[in-house]
Amino acid sequence: MSEKINFKEKVGYGFGDFASSMFWKLFSMFLMIYYTDVVEISPASVGTMFLLTRLWDGLNDPIMGIVSDRTKTSMGKFRPYLLWVAIPFGLIGVLTFSTPDLGPSGKLIYAYVTYTLMMMVYTAINVPYSSLMGVMTSDTKERTSLASFRFIGAYSGGIFMTATVPYLLDFFRNSGNDDAQSYQYTVAIYAVLAAFFFIITYKWTKERVKPLTEKSSIKKDIKDLAKNGQWFIMLGAGIAVLIFNSLRDGSIMYYFKYFVHDQVLPVFGEVKWDKLAGAYMTVWLVTNLLGVLLAKPLSAKYGKKNTFIGAMVLASIFSFVFYWVNPNDIAVIFGLNIIIGVTAGIVLPLIWSMYADIADYSEWKTGRRATGLVFSSSSMSQKMGWTLGGAITGWLLAGYGFEANAEQTVESLKGIRMLISIYPAAGALLSAGILVIYKLSDKFMDEITKDLASRRK
Repeated sequence: MSEKINFKEKVGYGFGDFASSMFWKLFSMFLMIYYTDVVEISPASVGTMFLLTRLWDGLNDPIMGIVSDRTKTSMGKFRPYLLWVAIPFGLIGVLTFSTPDLGPSGKLIYAYVTYTLMMMVYTAINVPYSSLMGVMTSDTKERTSLASFRFIGAYSGGIFMTATVPYLLDFFRNSGNDDAQSYQYTVAIYAVLAAFFFIITYKWTKERVKPLTEKSSIKKDIKDLAKNGQWFIMLGAGIAVLIFNSLRDGSIMYYFKYFVHDQVLPVFGEVKWDKLAGAYMTVWLVTNLLGVLLAKPLSAKYGKKNTFIGAMVLASIFSFVFYWVNPNDIAVIFGLNIIIGVTAGIVLPLIWSMYADIADYSEWKTGRRATGLVFSSSSMSQKMGWTLGGAITGWLLAGYGFEANAEQTVESLKGIRMLISIYPAAGALLSAGILVIYKLSDKFMDEITKDLASRRK
């Protein structure tokens, strides 16, 4: 049954990614520099850690998708996990940003253990949360609307985090704490908020879409997925988009700390580099949010596929231009950030809406529905893109000769500049190229939706 979703339920669904995004952005924007400049782990070691832990974690996504598909409770298949995992999610997040004095090797081992646990608990709550959209409604336009609300929540959470982190860190530092304690106390605040909003999402949402048949097997589900060419296309495009995003996110703090430095600006006077970085991140997320709002009208006019490709091509072009900006041209730095941010924001709700379409397409072809497995692949693409982006960031920093808390060489500064411009541009262009061969048009999906609704009756 195709059922319209009311405003409160859409807001409730968006709260889930508000919670998730606060931690996602903490990891993508602050964790790398936290490990290198606070915990004092070498960037190459951090890059390798990101790769190894996230490769393992990527395997957990389809497992969690299979498990949630087979969960049967009075609360539904996917909603219960929002309630069960909310508090562990927050607690392990705080442990990830804690630094016991264990010596160099002990600190690295502690980072491996806590980061692995954090990614596992992130999977345990985020895969069911993502899958929930596929069973809240079968209406493809409502799904795009839900995806837009999701990313409004996501970017609101990210904006809230980036706008407040520098000031919370300053507050705790000025209260007599060192950098490590300040990070720990700051993250604890976001942990409490994240748990609260996940529980609100559980309370305000409802599962409606029932599969054509409840009888299926893990072997058949995996076999169906392996034959679904459109899934592979979206997997590749999703990984490339996340490489683009994670390279930009992970390099922002380095870019402002070591290349832009403190600046004297009209009206504002002297502004410290960390406040500039926080403002840059906030503008980035605000413009991403604007892109999210544009996704539905643009895709309604031009189609999801064409909108996706056009947005990523523009993001690539302006990211290339970013490399040649002078560090004192703050207006140009922020101006390009706005353009890239809008184009990057457009594609994210489209990705999730298209994964819901792929789940319908698979059910239409096979008669079996594996929403959790399909959506876990989108989570896997996030993790893989994030993995490769994070690992590449660490390795390139090391390869260009980066030294934490020291004056950078011409070569290391070049590497930092390329990390925020040239390399992300290549990821964006790759995602557009992959999606050229995607075949599930909006018109075709409308026909599939009607046919599935007829079968369910």
